[in-house]
Amino acid sequence: MKVLFIGGTGQISSAVVRKLAKEKDFEVWILNRGNKAVPEGVNQIIADVNDEAKMADAIKDMTFDTVCEFIGFTAEQVERDYRLFNGKIRQYIYISSASAYHKPSSDFHITEGTALSNPHWQYSRNKIACEEFLLKKYREEGFPVTIVRPSHTYDERNIPVGVHGKKGFYQVIKRMQEGKPVIIHGDGSSLWHLTFNEDFAVGFAGLIGNRHAIGEAFNITGDEVLTWDQIYQTIADALGVKLVPYHVSSDFLAAAGDKYGFDYEGSLLGDKSVSVVFDNSRIRRVAPGMTTHIPFNIGVRRALAYVLTHPEEYEEDPEFDEWCDKVINALEKAKEEI
Repeated sequence: MKVLFIGGTGQISSAVVRKLAKEKDFEVWILNRGNKAVPEGVNQIIADVNDEAKMADAIKDMTFDTVCEFIGFTAEQVERDYRLFNGKIRQYIYISSASAYHKPSSDFHITEGTALSNPHWQYSRNKIACEEFLLKKYREEGFPVTIVRPSHTYDERNIPVGVHGKKGFYQVIKRMQEGKPVIIHGDGSSLWHLTFNEDFAVGFAGLIGNRHAIGEAFNITGDEVLTWDQIYQTIADALGVKLVPYHVSSDFLAAAGDKYGFDYEGSLLGDKSVSVVFDNSRIRRVAPGMTTHIPFNIGVRRALAYVLTHPEEYEEDPEFDEWCDKVINALEKAKEEI
């Protein structure tokens, strides 16, 4: 089976590529600009997917069983893909996002039938627009689309946290190591799913070439459900430090972070601040092996083993560090003045 990944070297897609590259039934291709190496045994098309004319020329004599779009963020990009691949493929898998679901929904159990809506985050609204275009083409023309909605997926080089600055999670880890209070949104009790990318790859691989997946949407998340307090405590345990949690309402964080350019309205109010439990029964029907093989207490240790031995790959974030102290000091002062 001939499979093309648009992207293929990112946090999520790289795990799928590695998995398929090891299996004899797949001929794996990656389309990118050539700035990142591809795994051994994987074929490469070097092109800029956003240059439609050159892209069309690069694939003019090629057909694929499945095309997997991991870097399509706007409707214009999937419309381009439709023009490029319509009639040349048997399946087009689009990576959407679980942040597209309306939250809070009438039921915190999220199925593929939960309404899509996110007034807080343009990223999510763009994903919804992509889905709507592709499903319209499926209904009207039979374009063979499959929608995938992952939630919070991480890998061996990333630590999932809820509140961080523009440079990512690393400063949160530093604050833990230094014994500083760490901001956790809300009261820390909201429920969340975390998925190690290798587990995600199991579910995704089960969709490739699967006729039962055409015209359908699938959640692909881990089964493990943790509170945010449990997530941060697990990270602290893996670091061997005492967690000093400091709970701040998501509304306050969104307002306080806005002038610093921290988009907590989208990432918190539009996503992480609301309890969710994802129903994975649909993906299990087509990929029975999809389950949590790497629980968070194991996955986070794998990630920290890499992060702590490769500090040169991460940046400290003094702006975020200072902001955390300002938020905490302001709230402590408010308590004294009441």
